[in-house]
Amino acid sequence: MTGRRPKLIASDLDGTVVAHYGDISQRTIDVFRRAHAMGIEIFFVTGRPPRWMPEIKEAFGIGNAICGNGAMLYDLHNGKVLEEWLMPVDAQLETVKRLRAAIPQISFAVESHNYFHREKKYIPRWDVGLDNVGVEAIEEIMAAPALKLLARCSDQELSSDEMLEIALKELAGIVTVTHSNPHDSLLEISAIGVSKGATLSKMAARLNIDAADCVSFGDNPNDFSMLQWCGRSYAMADGHPDGPKHAKSVAPPHTDDGVAIVIEELLELPA
Repeated sequence: MTGRRPKLIASDLDGTVVAHYGDISQRTIDVFRRAHAMGIEIFFVTGRPPRWMPEIKEAFGIGNAICGNGAMLYDLHNGKVLEEWLMPVDAQLETVKRLRAAIPQISFAVESHNYFHREKKYIPRWDVGLDNVGVEAIEEIMAAPALKLLARCSDQELSSDEMLEIALKELAGIVTVTHSNPHDSLLEISAIGVSKGATLSKMAARLNIDAADCVSFGDNPNDFSMLQWCGRSYAMADGHPDGPKHAKSVAPPHTDDGVAIVIEELLELPA
C-alpha cells in the first residue's frame, strides 16, 4: 500500500463493520480507536436511525455519526440531532403516488429521528413501529418533513434491485432513492440531493479535508455515493456485486474483518 495516511475514515455499519448478526469484532473496535487516537476523523455513515445507534456508541466510544443515509448529522455521544436534511411532505406524497402506480403491491413506512409509522400491510423486518398498529394508507400521517421514506414489497414479489430500477425512473428529480440489502425487497428514500456522499463531503469541507485525504468503506447501493466521492474507497468483497464499479478498491469480506485489515495497513503509512 502506498500514499499517505488518511485524515478522515468513513465507514458504513451493517455488512461492513457490523456483522449481519449484530456483532462487531474487537479487532475492528481497536483499529478505529487507534486511528482516532492518531488524530484521524472517524465518521460512521449509516442508513440507521439514531435509535439504533446506542450499541455503536457503546462499542466504539469515539467518532461522529451521519444517520438516515445522509439525512442527519447526529451527536453520538450526547444523543442529539445536530442537523437534518429532511424530505418535504409534498415530495413524500408525490413519491407514494408514483410508486403505487408503478408497483401496485408496494407498501410504505415513514421515519423521523424519534418515530416510525407504517401501513398495516408493511411488514417490518426489524422495527414494528413505536405504535405497532399501522395505518391503512401512509398519506394519513404524512404531516411533517421526514428523515426517510421506506417502501417494501412484503411478499418479496420484487427484489430491492428490481424495485430500485423502477423507482429511479419514476422518481428522477423528486427524491433520492437507494437500498441497503439486495436480499430484501426494500427501498430507502430521502430528500433530493441527500446521500451519504453528499453529507460526508459537507462534513469534510467543514474540517478543511479534501476528498483525496478521505477513505470510505461500504457494501451496498446506499454507500456508492460515498465510495465515489472519497479519494480512496473500498467496496466489501462480500457486498453488492456492483460495489467494485463505484469504489477504487475492494476490501476483504466483512466476515474476515476486511475493514480492520485495510485500516491497519493505512495507519502504517506516513502522515
